[in-house]
Amino acid sequence: MTATALSAGLVALGGGDALAVQSTPSYSAKPMPAHVAAPYFEAWTGESPATLAAESGNKYLTMAFLQTAAAGSCTAYWNGESTQPIAKTTFGSDIATIQARGGNVVPSFGGYSADTTGTELADSCTSVDSIAKVYESLVTTYGVTRIDLDIEADSINNTAGTDRRNKAIAKVQRWAQRTGHCVQFSYTLPTTATGLAPSGVALLQNAVDNGARVDVVNIMTFDYWDGATHDMAADTETAAAGLHAQLATLYPKKSPSKLWSMIGITEMPGIDDYGPEETFTTEDAVTVKNWAVAKGINTLSFWALQRDNGGCVGTAGANSCSGIAQDTWYFSHTFAPFTRGVGIS
Repeated sequence: MTATALSAGLVALGGGDALAVQSTPSYSAKPMPAHVAAPYFEAWTGESPATLAAESGNKYLTMAFLQTAAAGSCTAYWNGESTQPIAKTTFGSDIATIQARGGNVVPSFGGYSADTTGTELADSCTSVDSIAKVYESLVTTYGVTRIDLDIEADSINNTAGTDRRNKAIAKVQRWAQRTGHCVQFSYTLPTTATGLAPSGVALLQNAVDNGARVDVVNIMTFDYWDGATHDMAADTETAAAGLHAQLATLYPKKSPSKLWSMIGITEMPGIDDYGPEETFTTEDAVTVKNWAVAKGINTLSFWALQRDNGGCVGTAGANSCSGIAQDTWYFSHTFAPFTRGVGIS
């Protein structure tokens, strides 16, 4: 799929664990539901996430993307734009409105553009402490309780960036435990129709090795680019089954149901970037939603909210429409009822 600079004081502190000891704050942000529909919102369009959430019937959104403005930087901005820092002046009012309605947003780092230009935060920044501070700033600035990491293309093969990212996740989790904050991390990863490629498994193994808890592994069940014509709903199920088997090896102490509760699915409604051979239909949406309920997966998402309309029938991979005939917000209305249950931190 395609933050103002940290203050000198924060950089000087370097995120050291001992330096963060403070009195536990009053913190009431709610954890994500145990089962949540959270489509991606293209944050670069200038549209209001709160307005589109209300119009589409979504309580939860995944907001894409955060990245650095240039490779080598440790400062993350929305859309990599220095005019859009991690601050309440950027999306703060929208996020507060969504939260007031009983929902929340999931800020997402990375994405294809960042992952191919060295501007994904952990690829760009060589300081684990600084990476962790950026993640923490999202929690304290916006009251979010999950952070998504969309790692694909070059980033998924960047072993140094992977190691830094997972070390930062573990550091943030220790910070959250000390300070009474609730924060989950999801990894959004490319998949084959039978599960993660070796690079995805290696990324998760590194998380295990670093003591970083991965709450959700969210696979992108589209853009297979394998030359085949796909039954997108059926291949969602086989991809998830393959992931489940891979997670069983990584987390041998977890029960099958616990492993299903770690899995997320992101679809691309309509015609994806590859073309008509990979078309996720309205019928597929119903099939996948019912399967997701039966399996008890954690997250059901799609790329992206602004595509949830039939305004460009026959067009592949458009940013603003699905390429198929559909009612506006059809996929939102189909997936949104999946949200249910009380989550845990």
